[in-house]
Amino acid sequence: MSRPRSRARHYAVQAVYQWQLAGQDVGDIVAQFLTGPEAAKFDHDYFRDLLHGVTAHAAELDAHLSPYVDRPITQIDPVERAILRLGAYELAHHPEVPYRVAINEAVELAKTFGAEEGHKYVNGVLDKVARTLRGVEVAARRP
Repeated sequence: MSRPRSRARHYAVQAVYQWQLAGQDVGDIVAQFLTGPEAAKFDHDYFRDLLHGVTAHAAELDAHLSPYVDRPITQIDPVERAILRLGAYELAHHPEVPYRVAINEAVELAKTFGAEEGHKYVNGVLDKVARTLRGVEVAARRP
C-alpha cells in the first residue's frame, strides 16, 4: 500500500467505521486522522472527499447496495459495510476512477480489515453495483 490514494482509502474505511459505530461528528474524525502519526502519508483531500461523501450520501449508497446484498444493510458486518459504502461511493461519484480500480481497492481493504472470506462478498456485491452504475464502462471492458 504505497500510493497516497490507496492509503487515503485505507484511513477512510477506518473513519467511516468509526462514524458508523460511534456517530461521531465527521469534522472531529477528520481532525483526528489529519493530526495523527500517519497524517503525512496519505492524500488528505481524497480522504476528506471519501469520508464526507460516504457519510453525506449513506442512504443513496445503501440504496445502490441493497439489491445485491443478502440481508439488510444494517446487518452487514460494520467493517464490510464501511468498505461497501466506500466502494459504492467511488463507483457513483468518481467516474475518473476506473470501476475495476474501485472494486480492487475495496477487495484489498476487505482482505486487510474484513472477515476471512469478506473480500469475496465485497467483490461480488460491488461487481453488481458497477454493472448498474457503470454499465457502459463495464460492457466496454468485457470480451
